[in-house]
Amino acid sequence: MIYVRTKLDVADNSGAKRVSFIGVIGKKNASHALIGDVFTANVKAAIPNGPIKKGEVVRAVLVRTSFPIKRKDGMCIRFDKNACVVIDKLGNPRSTRVFGPIARELRDKFGKILSLAPEVI
Repeated sequence: MIYVRTKLDVADNSGAKRVSFIGVIGKKNASHALIGDVFTANVKAAIPNGPIKKGEVVRAVLVRTSFPIKRKDGMCIRFDKNACVVIDKLGNPRSTRVFGPIARELRDKFGKILSLAPEVI
């Protein structure tokens, strides 16, 4: 669960390194985002000469949170840091690689991100 102004790591090679959470897309009056939610973010740090610049507003999907996720089978998982993947308006990733493990909850909506991920938990 992340709230407004939360800083997140970017888990792909799109050019952005850190982003700040602005708001959830598609959830009216939602003050927080959970894994699999699409949100808008402001780029706080980016690599030089990359396609995404510092200060740009981008769409991203939350792939890891340090807040525990309770699954239907009773298992509870959590990650060390909050991370996201930058996407375009159609929901496809703007990058060619995804770093680190990705939560299985993204399976239904973001199959392309799961196919790029090295590990699905």
